[in-house]
Amino acid sequence: MISIGIDVSKEKSTVCILKPYGELVRSPYEIAHTETELSEFVSMIQDFDDEIKVVMEATGNYHLALLSFLKENEIFVAVINPLVMKKYANITLRKGKTDKQDAIRIANYGLDNWFRLTDYEVREDVYTQLRILGRQYAHYIKLRIDSKLSLTNMLDYTMPGIKTMLQNQSKNPEKDKLNDFIEEFWHYDNITKKSKKQFINSYNNWAKKKGYRKSESKAIKIYTLAKEGIPTLSSNAPSTKMLVLEAVRVLREIDKTLAMILSQMQELARSLKEYSVIHEMGGVGDIFAPRLIAEIGDIRRFRGGKSLIAYAGIDAPAYQSGKFTGNRRRISKRGSALLRKTGFEVMNCLKIHKPKNDTVYLFMLKKESEGKASKVAKMAGLNKFLRIYYARVKEVYKQ
Repeated sequence: MISIGIDVSKEKSTVCILKPYGELVRSPYEIAHTETELSEFVSMIQDFDDEIKVVMEATGNYHLALLSFLKENEIFVAVINPLVMKKYANITLRKGKTDKQDAIRIANYGLDNWFRLTDYEVREDVYTQLRILGRQYAHYIKLRIDSKLSLTNMLDYTMPGIKTMLQNQSKNPEKDKLNDFIEEFWHYDNITKKSKKQFINSYNNWAKKKGYRKSESKAIKIYTLAKEGIPTLSSNAPSTKMLVLEAVRVLREIDKTLAMILSQMQELARSLKEYSVIHEMGGVGDIFAPRLIAEIGDIRRFRGGKSLIAYAGIDAPAYQSGKFTGNRRRISKRGSALLRKTGFEVMNCLKIHKPKNDTVYLFMLKKESEGKASKVAKMAGLNKFLRIYYARVKEVYKQ
């Protein structure tokens, strides 16, 4: 048996080849992530007349090119969680870190855990694309929050109080009542320079043009607010209009990007067998179904519902020592933070819509009736939700 430890870096890797009892087959050396050098590396592996297992850490995107190349050539590759490898490295007394030392440690880990190593299974292309799209969706959601805060900050200077007056209720991401209004009237001065009657006519004409409901009472409220409001940034300043309108433009562009990404995710998710089952679960629907699939991926890679819960980082590991047994345990949070966030949003959706016959919703109510805090009840509900998710999707692939 031969263990090949690979310490992956950007565009290159350090390789160490070991046999049992620390026998060096080849001292640590570097290979570049090019087709020529990787082909030579694969040829060398295939020339060994022994059982070979390649071991590497998951390193974001850096290891994917090497992993893909090795799997294309049907080589056994075990991808190890970095936290597991870190704990393994900490058993040594003498500390030190170089790429060569890391490659030796990874190769030793392969020998010490030889029979527990599992060969990496290449996921279907759909799951990979969904995962990438899901991560980009989460990235743009963060940008949207920042952009929304930036716009709100500008409105506090130019139109204080206007945000609460114009709440958006459209599900169309390209149609936002507040943004449309700000583009037309970007400062209170543009409202107060008109008479009340003129502004009411202007407001109703704007509402008709943009497809909103005309309302004289709403126009009067806005006009009164503009009259009583105290803008702290002058409309005559050359940068005021530019800053306000640019904040609106950026927010619109982000909304368009989010809509395109979500549309692509929905199209890909519908091609999977489990989509209809997940879509019908309480609190999920069109938006959360592709996002859940993107983060969870192929359910067949999990051994059971507990594995999925651990992957989400909402498991509460046992703590017992002697006669003491810990009862007030917290979730581990060692897992996908994005899956936890998406799952929590699903629980919020259940709480808002209150489906009377939904098992997870009733379970959350039960936990709250036992005196649990709202967040604790939602995490307990998410735990149950993921168990149901696993069982239902697993059933789909048994058919």
